[in-house]
Amino acid sequence: MSDGDHGAAPGAPGFPLPRRACDAHCHVFGPADRFPYAASRRYTPEDRPKEVLAALHARLGLERAVIVQASCHGTDNRAMLDALRWAPERCRGVAMIDDETSDAELGEMQAAGVRGIRFNFIGSLGGAPDMAVFHRAADRVRDLGWHMVLQLQGEGVRDMAPVIRDLRMPVVIDHMGRVDPAQGTGGAAFRTLLELLGDPRIWVKLSGIERMCRAPFTAALPFARALLRAAPDRVLWGTDFPHPNLATPVDEMELLSLLPAFAPEPADRQRLLVDNPAALYGFGTG
Repeated sequence: MSDGDHGAAPGAPGFPLPRRACDAHCHVFGPADRFPYAASRRYTPEDRPKEVLAALHARLGLERAVIVQASCHGTDNRAMLDALRWAPERCRGVAMIDDETSDAELGEMQAAGVRGIRFNFIGSLGGAPDMAVFHRAADRVRDLGWHMVLQLQGEGVRDMAPVIRDLRMPVVIDHMGRVDPAQGTGGAAFRTLLELLGDPRIWVKLSGIERMCRAPFTAALPFARALLRAAPDRVLWGTDFPHPNLATPVDEMELLSLLPAFAPEPADRQRLLVDNPAALYGFGTG
């Protein structure tokens, strides 16, 4: 496979999509009869197994994926790992772990393509974890070369900033920190996020636009532009498919089609969709 952009095709996003483009934030759910949802879950999604995710990526023209463990499956990572093993060359994963996760399980995850762990700090999804468990988890995966993924919301970015700075490992902040667009790019939470990006260990996903505002999503675009300018080599993009806990349906092609609005240059999109996820997740060059 050669480098370069794909030409536009029917149903394509309307701009040349670089080869090996990656959806760096997506989920698989179930199927529940094989991979049950956690008893402690705050929501029960419809099944969206690996075959459904693969069909979406084929429609969008995305060749790689980072499958992120969602809270509805808790620390039972089997559905995510099953998806990684199904397409090992094109998929990587982010797990959820706790003190009950064994060293052997971590080794199996590493072999399957897991490269990070995720903790959620969103109140509606259960709120902040036990911070002792959080730090023990970070200590266990640091030597594996993994990173920490944090789901924060608004002021949570400011609250967690000291912890993030002290983690001694790469940190990825989901969904632009889920800041409130009504506060503008000058809001305190977003200013903190920009300040954090001054640290070369810290990354951010230019995803979750559909959680900040409704279509056509223009209110979220200044935030994505500012983050890309602040750290062009440490931004990622993802669909967040299948958009758990979002009441309004989303067309992922519409989300993909927004990229030129905040990443106008082909070089920007090459970094965002290909080079940056390859660097963080260790995708091959083929």
